[in-house]
Amino acid sequence: MISRCLLALLLGLSLCTQSCGGAGTGDASGTGGTTAAPQAPASTPNSGMRDLTSLQLSRQMSPGWNLGNALEAMGGETAWGNARTSQALIDAVKAAGFKTIRIPVAWKQHADANDNISAAWLARVAEVLGYARKAGLYAIINVHWDGGWLQPTYAAQPLANARLAKFWTQIATHFKDADDTLLFAGTNEVMVEGDYGAPKAEYVAVQNGFNQVFVSAVRATGGNNAVRHLVVQGFNTNIDHTLKHAVLPTDTAKDRLMMEVHYYDPYNFTLNEKSAIWQWGAGATDPKATETWANEAYADAQFEKMKQGYVDKGVPVILGEYCAMSRTDIPGAEKYRQAWDEYITRAAFSRGIVPVYWDAGALDNHGSGLFKRATGEQAYPGLIVVIVNAGK
Repeated sequence: MISRCLLALLLGLSLCTQSCGGAGTGDASGTGGTTAAPQAPASTPNSGMRDLTSLQLSRQMSPGWNLGNALEAMGGETAWGNARTSQALIDAVKAAGFKTIRIPVAWKQHADANDNISAAWLARVAEVLGYARKAGLYAIINVHWDGGWLQPTYAAQPLANARLAKFWTQIATHFKDADDTLLFAGTNEVMVEGDYGAPKAEYVAVQNGFNQVFVSAVRATGGNNAVRHLVVQGFNTNIDHTLKHAVLPTDTAKDRLMMEVHYYDPYNFTLNEKSAIWQWGAGATDPKATETWANEAYADAQFEKMKQGYVDKGVPVILGEYCAMSRTDIPGAEKYRQAWDEYITRAAFSRGIVPVYWDAGALDNHGSGLFKRATGEQAYPGLIVVIVNAGK
């Protein structure tokens, strides 16, 4: 969840590295993109899978898990404290019961001044996608925060549109032969840095334009990309802004688009490490430690709106990020985190929404990690069980 987490990092807070959060080709930034790089493993999709609409495909994807603070880390894959991603980790995610892996990716730091993505970086992304393919997981890659150049303003729009189109043309071309287990997501939490208020008409128009640029660029590359399942986002992945302002792009493929939103309510409970709010829901016993909003009924209402606004109309919804951080310094806090994660997972899944848990790797106080990145060992098996069981 970069627009919140990386903003905190930029402000000198510890939220990103704790709550939300080398060597070899994974850290290579190189220049130029002319050298052919290995492709992600591809297979010929069976006719039944190729004929699935995005809505039908989404019913096979729950629950999901994020490889957070890895391939999108500024400075390289291991720069934010996580171990280099391995097949063992991805196999462990699959073995735990997850069906989808969302892989946030940064591209600009691995491109030259003309936005040509490094062949070494494309190869590393392909390698990690190969891990997912071998494990039998659906995979989603995106253009994540990526240095903040996707600002939804008229002033930034020309450069951002051109760069987004060039990046997605290169990415899509590189993976054009991958089958329908690979999905592309165009952007992540697009917003004007620091402005969390209701978006101006300008911001919404530019963000909707980003979605169209993404879809058009991918489709133009042909191959399996002509009908690949693509994921677009509402403004800042906010449910209410999405329902009010998002416009689905024009698409040459039929029924091959998904909408993505994120959910971190209430913020004081889920992500604010400076907050004294550590209880949540019907089981809370201390009013001073509990928010007065964003309880079970609120979550149900939010996801019901997405169901009626999108799922019921044939457009599947990806809950691309959600989590509640640990509070290991407070005895008894873990049961409330577990209750929140379980309830949010079930509230989304029961309405046809694909829940994808945000794991940023950190396992200590204020972390959201589930697995030990270096080995794949489960760090919070009880939490994993409730998430997986609630999302299947």
